[in-house]
Amino acid sequence: MHPTGRHPDTPRRLEVLLDSIEDWSQAEPASSADIERCHTPEFVARIRSVDEPTWLDGDTIASATTFEAALLAAGVAISAAEHGGLALARPPGHHALPNAAMGFCIFDNVAVAARYMQAERGVGRIAIIDWDVHHGNGTQAIFWDDPTVLFVSLHEWPFYPGTGGPNEQAETTLNVPLSAGSGDEEYARAFEHVVEPAVQAFEPELVLVSAGFDAHRDDPLASMTVTEDGFRELARRSAALAPRCAAVLEGGYNLSTLPRLVAAALEGFSQTKTGPLRGPA
Repeated sequence: MHPTGRHPDTPRRLEVLLDSIEDWSQAEPASSADIERCHTPEFVARIRSVDEPTWLDGDTIASATTFEAALLAAGVAISAAEHGGLALARPPGHHALPNAAMGFCIFDNVAVAARYMQAERGVGRIAIIDWDVHHGNGTQAIFWDDPTVLFVSLHEWPFYPGTGGPNEQAETTLNVPLSAGSGDEEYARAFEHVVEPAVQAFEPELVLVSAGFDAHRDDPLASMTVTEDGFRELARRSAALAPRCAAVLEGGYNLSTLPRLVAAALEGFSQTKTGPLRGPA
């Protein structure tokens, strides 16, 4: 439903994951009202109106069925947040700005899920931990002035989209830029000394993870060196930071490695007090 041609965000990303994981279920699409907690009505109407292949920016294509696919992706994220799952969501979301698509992303799935949990399920404080290799600039923009949502991003810097540098911080925004070539040791050190103290001090009721796997050493779009064990540990550490945890797929573009990286993350999420995450919604 979201055809992209010769593009890194290919439908094959979900096909290989669904083929490799037995325990998964479908979810209902998000509503336009759910999306408009994070995006302007004008932007939502713009995506709804697309009726032929259209480039929304230099990296992001939409077609006549992309609006429906994006509602499903956000709905899967909501279901994961409700039930403690890993959402296999496509198109991804963390670059999507309140009024614009960007960087393969249409609607910000993890942000929509966070707002839904607050508005419909009475959750107060939420921490979003983003370990995609790219800075989650869209999620940051949505929650920059919101004291109820802590946004933490670990990412390669300087790198696309050019935001998230060491001086780009706010009361509830924590950017942890890492140099190209960083791997398991650097990510673990950043978690221990920066991420965990900040999230623990915030005392979230729910942790949502923007789980990108493009910091893997064999991913074609970046220059990091995280291993399968590294993603397992990132997941374990993330889930240990709140009574409830869920995750949403972001990047990860090597089709041969993506299934085992997601499987490793599921193992990591299941090793904490939160209990095992369900398979993909």
